[in-house]
Amino acid sequence: MRANHLEDYFQFLRFPSISTDDQYTDNVAECAHWLVEKLTAIGLETKLVPTPGHPVVWAKNKHQPGRKTVMIYGHYDVQPPDPLELWDSPPFEPVLKNGYVFARGSTDNKGQILSHILGVQETLEQSGDLPVNLHFVIEGEEEIGSGSLPQFLTENRDALRSDIAVVSDTGMIARGKPTLSYGLRGVTALELKITAARIDLHSGVYGGSVANPITALARLLATMHDADGHVAIEGFYDQVLPLEDWEREAWRKLPIDADKEILQETGAPALFGEKGYSTLERIWGRPTAEINGIGGGYQGMGTKTVIASHAMAKVTFRLVPDQDGAEILRVAHLHLEKHLPPGVTMEITDGHSGPWYRTDPHSKFGEAALRALQTAFKKEPAVIREGGSIPIISEFRKILGVETLLLGLALPDCRAHSPNENFPVENLEAGIRLNKAVLQELAR
Repeated sequence: MRANHLEDYFQFLRFPSISTDDQYTDNVAECAHWLVEKLTAIGLETKLVPTPGHPVVWAKNKHQPGRKTVMIYGHYDVQPPDPLELWDSPPFEPVLKNGYVFARGSTDNKGQILSHILGVQETLEQSGDLPVNLHFVIEGEEEIGSGSLPQFLTENRDALRSDIAVVSDTGMIARGKPTLSYGLRGVTALELKITAARIDLHSGVYGGSVANPITALARLLATMHDADGHVAIEGFYDQVLPLEDWEREAWRKLPIDADKEILQETGAPALFGEKGYSTLERIWGRPTAEINGIGGGYQGMGTKTVIASHAMAKVTFRLVPDQDGAEILRVAHLHLEKHLPPGVTMEITDGHSGPWYRTDPHSKFGEAALRALQTAFKKEPAVIREGGSIPIISEFRKILGVETLLLGLALPDCRAHSPNENFPVENLEAGIRLNKAVLQELAR
């Protein structure tokens, strides 16, 4: 690893580019300006594009007719580092320890996108040109839903026209095991509020005479699953595209013990999920309904004998092909209304939503990506789907008409979004090799 590459990485990580918190707006802008200077310095035409939120950094080489055009996407914003007391070192003072760089954003997404930038830098230094026409699109709002990016893509649709998009913001199944992800789950959300009395009530004076909204909420949420982990909402599975035989076979043959690794990583006493599917099948190819937050009543120390006036819960649904988020919310509303216990009222507020994504890993560009992964890592690539969501990937398809290759460099224990986020230097180096290989393969 060149010393100046590592210094670039550390400089990039020192910016607390937290997009969700307005007090860091200047830091986000400073990080974007640093990227503009870096991309310009390596020989690309670069500009900072203002948006209603945080700016987009857009860079490109000199385009020539007759060449393939590739768009590489990433983001420079990061999650808040809280809780700070759980970090072993300050989150925005990167530390190299045992071959790993520890800092907020080290994996998600600064290490991954910087590896592509450094790969382009080395190719330009060695050859004076790239084998393809290239766009870098690096945004500052991914961690808050990419709200401004669709408008940017729409306004620049013709200029951004590409043959394929490349994104490194996903994971590898294991250290040293190259991974092509060809699918992501979608997500849609709702929040419900259960109300009984106008105010909190004395549980001795009123207990037994009015419904307890916390009890009602618990009963209602319990109706969403059966004992075998299936989602019990009528119609929930109607649009689900079954897993294909080749997918289940390929995932069975992966050289990992997913059950053991997940138990070790999470510290859970046992695994649990939808009966009839393996752990990987449930994560990558099956939909879920999850209760992400619940609250109501007294939360302080000791006892307060009260019947709360209301209780609330936040729920998200992970979606798979061919589920539609609006339809899932519709059937969820019907289910919750049908099973609402007596004596309470309910208010449902729909939240954010993002579609699932699936592409063909055996397409021409998919095969090119697999060859590039083989070249960069010297190992046969794994071909997987992933459980998380990157909604903007579907926007690339809808607005630009382009498919996306997901070439992740994150390890399962990278702790993205958590304290002590980390990224191995060897993956930064592998990402540089991968960038060179994938641009060469896509140029064919």
